[in-house]
Amino acid sequence: MKVIVIGGVAAGPKIASKIIRNCPEAEVTIVEKGEFLSYAGCGLPYYISGEVKEQKELMATAVGTVRDSVFFQNVKNVKVLNHTTATKIDRKNKKVIVKSKDSIESSLDYDKLALATGANPVKPPIPGINLKNIYSLHGVEDAEGIKEKLSQHKAIDAVIVGGGLIGVEVAEAITESGGRVTIVEMLPQILPMLDPEIAVLVEKHFEAKGVRIMTSTKVMGFEGKDEVQKVTTDKETLNADIVILAIGVRPNVTLAASAGLEIGKTGAIKVSSQMQTSDPDIYAAGDCVECQNRITGKPCFVPLGSTANKQGRVVANNICDNNDSFPGVIGSSVCKVFDFVVARTGLGEKEARDAGYDVVTCLAPAPDKAHFMSTMKPLLLKLIADRKSRKLLGAQATGPGVADKRIDVAATAISAGMTVDDVANLDLSYAPPFAPAMDNIITAANVIRNKIDGLMDGITSAEVKTKMDNNEDCVLLDVRSPAEFEQMRIEPCVHIPLGKLRNNFDKLPKDKEIITFCKISLRGYEAALILRNAGFKNVKVMDGGLLMWPYDKIME
Repeated sequence: MKVIVIGGVAAGPKIASKIIRNCPEAEVTIVEKGEFLSYAGCGLPYYISGEVKEQKELMATAVGTVRDSVFFQNVKNVKVLNHTTATKIDRKNKKVIVKSKDSIESSLDYDKLALATGANPVKPPIPGINLKNIYSLHGVEDAEGIKEKLSQHKAIDAVIVGGGLIGVEVAEAITESGGRVTIVEMLPQILPMLDPEIAVLVEKHFEAKGVRIMTSTKVMGFEGKDEVQKVTTDKETLNADIVILAIGVRPNVTLAASAGLEIGKTGAIKVSSQMQTSDPDIYAAGDCVECQNRITGKPCFVPLGSTANKQGRVVANNICDNNDSFPGVIGSSVCKVFDFVVARTGLGEKEARDAGYDVVTCLAPAPDKAHFMSTMKPLLLKLIADRKSRKLLGAQATGPGVADKRIDVAATAISAGMTVDDVANLDLSYAPPFAPAMDNIITAANVIRNKIDGLMDGITSAEVKTKMDNNEDCVLLDVRSPAEFEQMRIEPCVHIPLGKLRNNFDKLPKDKEIITFCKISLRGYEAALILRNAGFKNVKVMDGGLLMWPYDKIME
């Protein structure tokens, strides 16, 4: 069996390696237009920052063996044609036409063909976009260029166009290298994978670390003689010694489309759950293919290295007649923003509403370990659920606490179709150095249950801020201790510590809306129950308390 694999970064090498494991007699060839094989593209920002010391570490196995063409030939028995471009697929005669770096054309026969052509960075037609020192960070070569530029200066002005995952990761890398960074994002927030109340917390953290965030801002052009010197936006002109384009990527489907393969609604290659294209002898995997959202059942485009590797395994198994399928994705992602973790899975709040769900959400900040441990750090968590079915639909988290494991628990629960009741009773491991007795995600699930069951009426910080700005006639009730209140507070508000609330009902009007809160709103919830029991009819709890209040606070 002759198998041609086009693409040698993530999915391609996975396909080739797994085929040889399954079918050692197969003749497998990887065609890769670049030089580097099987490198960790997601590690490029950390190579720029110096966390990854040498380039070869991005292309090495866990024991340090570099995955180059010699490695694939000697260890995997896979032939590699790098610096070689696949220019045409002749489906009728089952041939791939390729061109070497010397422009010599040849053809390769195949029994089965696998496309792992990846995605290309979006490069809009902005004036000056071809000036030097404008990079996309889409490959090792770009990383080397950025790293070289950073090494020439103690401090440079860097403008990052786009506030997605790559944009925020490279922002940290450049800042850690001494650069002055501005992120310019056309949308109202960075990290569109997040809901606004989580995204704004990340933006505030960036600004605290010296990174300027410009949202709702459009780049109009780049200026300079040979090298970029300025970035013009619809708001102001920015100095720039280096520009990183991080606007996103589009699936590379040129080869597939020219061969007449079906392209999906997202613009990526349409495949079956077996990763088979519209041609039964051609498979596809990785950033060039369209996925299915496991919750909504709708097509989506979510390019991630983790997905590419899983899909590559499915392709190889099916080529070798070992029936396998890829069920789709739920959009799990994680990134590092200085000392913050930013992670999400499942549907965001707007996505869930647009899909027709009766959405219930909660914001639940809490220590990621037992509060008395010195290693404890805050974790800011949001859950999204469906009121009718009580199923968990999504989760998002940020903060310096351990967010990834809670998001992974949520991803597992969503994939299994679990309800918030199921999540609240998960038998998660507990010891003070690792988690609170009631883990963060269990507490958050219980908050959602309280809301669904009518035991709690929540209101977001954004809704509270709107009421304040509109001078609505409501009362903000802070039930923290006097010491906490003196240290930090929002105004205007009424301050009555929780322990004194029962003796001070006369200070609160029963005919007005009362919004209770504390640091994380656990005491706020207790206060709301006390007030309701005392006959106050319109009482809400501010979700997340002051820890998830992203607006101005009075600090002493």
